[in-house]
Amino acid sequence: MGAVLLAGGAGYIGSHAARALRAAGRDVVVLDSLEAGHRGAVRGVPLVVADIADKPVVRDTMRRYRVTSVMHFAALLSAGESVRSPARYYAGNVAKTLALLDAMVAEGVERLVFSSTAAVYGEPRETPITEDHSTRPINPYGETKLAVENLLPHYERAYGLRAVRLRYFNAAGADPDGDIGEDHRPEEHLIPCALAAAGGGPPLTVFGDDYPTPDGTCLRDYVHVSDLAAAHMLALAALESGAALRVCNLGGGRGYSVREVVAAVERVTGAPVPCAAAARRGGDPAVLLASGARARAELGWEPAYVELDAIVETAWRWHRSHPRGYES
Repeated sequence: MGAVLLAGGAGYIGSHAARALRAAGRDVVVLDSLEAGHRGAVRGVPLVVADIADKPVVRDTMRRYRVTSVMHFAALLSAGESVRSPARYYAGNVAKTLALLDAMVAEGVERLVFSSTAAVYGEPRETPITEDHSTRPINPYGETKLAVENLLPHYERAYGLRAVRLRYFNAAGADPDGDIGEDHRPEEHLIPCALAAAGGGPPLTVFGDDYPTPDGTCLRDYVHVSDLAAAHMLALAALESGAALRVCNLGGGRGYSVREVVAAVERVTGAPVPCAAAARRGGDPAVLLASGARARAELGWEPAYVELDAIVETAWRWHRSHPRGYES
């Protein structure tokens, strides 16, 4: 079957996918610039420290490790930052992905699992969101992911590069063993920020309490990172079997507000979460809630973590043992 190259495999989701692939007996090589990834997140597989835009290194890695498939996690991922720095996001998420795809074409690597996002939908017109929902991103982050989604069918027609696009909703949690987890610098995701506040860190900033939702805070669909890794495994197996795949949402199908997440963190940790109110962030929809019907039907994907408290508990296990992330 050949080796799987994980572009951005030293990051949060990529490192969990690497673990799942290795547990399944697959040959894996991680390529990561370590700008946002962590050397400590790569366990038991080769790590090539390089940018995905460095075509000579990427091509050499593909040849040396006999790569036949790629999982692409390497991207900038902050909606708020993308509003402030759109040029950086177009360069990092679109231009660099084009370089990676061109390296794949040059080396005859024809299978890609692409890490996309629910941000491609923008402000949803109906929920739960199906894959046929209109795509109207409201921030450059979503726009750049959609730009890559839109170019992939052209690469298939012209070069034979077959891809499946996985649209994540809110990735959360950590490996149940507690030895790899979420470590972004700076950390902007709700659950780790709430855990830090419960542990005596800065108060949690709640961006907006006047949304048209039951308690005024954003509603999001949280999906455990290990379930995301499992979906990548299923998508790769489908590509290897020759299945015709398009795009799949990956979400739990249930929305939780910021206040509900805070309550879950307080239940799991047994500690209060101090909060500070702030204005809405640009580019934040009020509600993002997935329909996962296609992933279940076409991939056979069934999330193992369906309750918010169970997701938070795995994140808390990682946070307690790694209070400074991988520096711990």
